[in-house]
Amino acid sequence: MLNIKRLSYEEAQVLIDGAAQKAREMGIPMCIAVTDESGHLIKFDRMDGGKISSISIAIDKAFTGAVARKGTHVYNELCQPGKPTFGIHMTNGGHFSIIGGGLPVVVGGEIVGGVGISSGTAHEDVECAEAALAYFYKTTGLTA
Repeated sequence: MLNIKRLSYEEAQVLIDGAAQKAREMGIPMCIAVTDESGHLIKFDRMDGGKISSISIAIDKAFTGAVARKGTHVYNELCQPGKPTFGIHMTNGGHFSIIGGGLPVVVGGEIVGGVGISSGTAHEDVECAEAALAYFYKTTGLTA
């Protein structure tokens, strides 16, 4: 029998709150998605002014962070022609993202979800996702 750890609805909101706080500091209205460990959406928020095109991108980034267990920016580096994972972005029905801004959420060494941010540059999205995780750990007292 497996015991699976998973983000709760309330914990997903903490991640969204942390990302939104950072997005406001940056002056960039973001789309923010949080998934469970299987990549299924728990919560989504589009800040006023967040790009419509970024809705599905944020969700795909959160999916990838959770199921691939690494940041999407890592796969961007690995998914170049001639590299071993070239083409991975075409898998999973096209939902596998290699654009920076998706990170796994780790608690006690286990992946419990993913967070995906979109509307800024890839670098800005990564910065906002990292801030979401930092706020999550600080607020909940949980550790990676």
